[in-house]
Amino acid sequence: MTKDMTSGSPLKMILLFSIPVLLGNLFQQFYNMVDTIIVGRYLGEEALAAVGSTGSIMFLVLGFAMGIAQGFGVMVSQAFGARDFKRLRHYVALAFILTVIVSVLLTVPTVAASRQFLIWMNTPENILDMADDYIKVIFGGIILTMFYNVTAGILRGIGDSKTPLYFLILSSFLNVVLDIFLIVTVKLGTAGAAYATIISQGVSAVLCLVYMIWKFEILRTTKKDYYLDLRGVGSMLSVGIPMALNYSITAIGTMVLQSAVNVFGSSVVAAFTAGSKVYNIATQTMPTLGTAIATYCGQNLGAGKFDRIFDGMKKGFFICIGAAAAAAAISVFAGEFIVSWFVSDPSEEIFSYAMQYLKTVSWFYLPLAMIYLYRNALQGLGRGLVPMLSGILELVARFAVIAFLPESLGYLTICLADPAAWVSTGLLLFVTYLVWQQKMKKQAQLR
Repeated sequence: MTKDMTSGSPLKMILLFSIPVLLGNLFQQFYNMVDTIIVGRYLGEEALAAVGSTGSIMFLVLGFAMGIAQGFGVMVSQAFGARDFKRLRHYVALAFILTVIVSVLLTVPTVAASRQFLIWMNTPENILDMADDYIKVIFGGIILTMFYNVTAGILRGIGDSKTPLYFLILSSFLNVVLDIFLIVTVKLGTAGAAYATIISQGVSAVLCLVYMIWKFEILRTTKKDYYLDLRGVGSMLSVGIPMALNYSITAIGTMVLQSAVNVFGSSVVAAFTAGSKVYNIATQTMPTLGTAIATYCGQNLGAGKFDRIFDGMKKGFFICIGAAAAAAAISVFAGEFIVSWFVSDPSEEIFSYAMQYLKTVSWFYLPLAMIYLYRNALQGLGRGLVPMLSGILELVARFAVIAFLPESLGYLTICLADPAAWVSTGLLLFVTYLVWQQKMKKQAQLR
């Protein structure tokens, strides 16, 4: 079930690894989609806007947690590529210890301050209570979300991208059942959607952990693997923290954008939420490629096979072009149809605002795909500083568009904020990778 990505055709390795990850990402979107559809249809437009208004705050906190988890997976992939199984098991043990510590540190302040976060973001008064009910539960379950991402990241680090998919499919169906039961039958409102998501992710985490221990001897930790050493913790956090901060810095930019959207009122918030869901569905091939390339680069770095890294990245760029074209087609030609999933009897106003956003951003999907490719590659190669700084660039670009474009542009300003962030950040990461590649080639010539 493990996949050694240090031999064989790079393109074939990346694509075979990517397919289960893509399906897993789609099912993760399915989690969120089902919440949104059921909330919109059973609780109404205001409840849909309430859940949508929490997206950037969720991304800020959960993105930090998932970034750390992804970093742990990169360290596992490097140890696996080097065939250092003693170090691999210690990294697995450290991942569990650090997950508990980080989860506690994130959960306490975010649950306590969730309402204040929403107020700072100009959340409309008519949806504030429903938004707070939802986000409090999500933050209360951070440890479950993080444990799933850590266990899935460990499995992917040794090349098993299929098992996390299987358990996500199972928990996705559980999520649907729980959504309907908790929202429609028990009538927990927006909190019911949050409970369904958290419980389902908890089930995925437990199943991944049990399977990992049962199936893979190289991942079976013992008491002697559980110790906090400065070198091990430093190695894990040196990759995990920059990845986590990158997610969070990017999320702050998204919060700035969400705050600007909130000013337009709950109807526009609902339209932007639905449009964002379409964009998330259409672009799922991009984070999938990022996950695959991080594992690919990590394993080959551990094995010292730089030529394979260069070849795989070249193939990855062509995959980016195809992914961007497919995402644009889905956004433009299927956008209205998918928007209608989320709002019962959507008005022309909601269709208009949602499609204006989708038609604008779809022109800029290639630099977005490049962000996922080059950022994850650099992180897999242990070059975490520039990817973290790229998150700051995204934040600055979004803020600059919102702050300095003429007010007369209105909602178009919102639509242009993401493309500005993608173009500037994509170019930075692309150039950074090329510089690293040239440096490695020169070092090889000197040997």
